[in-house]
Amino acid sequence: MSAPATTQEIPREVLHLLSVPSLDDQSEAQQRGAACVWDGQPLTAETAVELGERRHRRLDGHYSTFPRGCAPCVADRAHRALLDHGASCEQCVDNAELCIVGRVLYRLVREGRR
Repeated sequence: MSAPATTQEIPREVLHLLSVPSLDDQSEAQQRGAACVWDGQPLTAETAVELGERRHRRLDGHYSTFPRGCAPCVADRAHRALLDHGASCEQCVDNAELCIVGRVLYRLVREGRR
């Protein structure tokens, strides 16, 4: 059995940077968190990375989904987000160690590539 993909909760401001495919592009298993939201690989409690609550609207009100990803896909998306974020974040330019968003994205990249 493998170790959990991530041992810490991902802050909301980082989750926002890890965009997930639209619901129309997801299978039923992806929508309910049984498969990786990006590549569709089956997930277990040990291999899944929780990507937080996502709120959706429909004609009769609101509902939530709780997407999950596999560590390699989360690492890939975190790496992309880190490159975008680091180029536009004043704190990262001054001292990246002080930027919580940059630090969490970096941690996700490292944990996903183990």
